[in-house]
Amino acid sequence: MHGTVVNSRNTPIASAVVYLKNLRTMAIRTYISSQRGHYRFSGLDPNADYQIHAEHENFTSITRTISSYDNRRDILLDLKVDRKKPRT
Repeated sequence: MHGTVVNSRNTPIASAVVYLKNLRTMAIRTYISSQRGHYRFSGLDPNADYQIHAEHENFTSITRTISSYDNRRDILLDLKVDRKKPRT
C-alpha cells in the first residue's frame, strides 16, 4: 500500500505521520511521509482488514478502511489532511 499525503490544496506534505491499523490484531504501524509526501507500507497480511489515516500538525485525514476482500496486490491511496483534529 502506498500513496501521497496532501493538504487541502493537493500540495504534498512532508513529515506527516501515516497510521495503519490491522483490525484483526489491532497492531498499529506508522510511516513518516517523505519530502514529496510519499508513504509506503509493505508486507501486509492479505487476510486482515486495515484502517489508515494521516496527521500533520493540527490536521488529520479521514480514516479509510481497506478490506481483505480487496485483492489488488498494489493499493494506491492518497490521503488528504484537511480536517482539524478533535481536541481531547
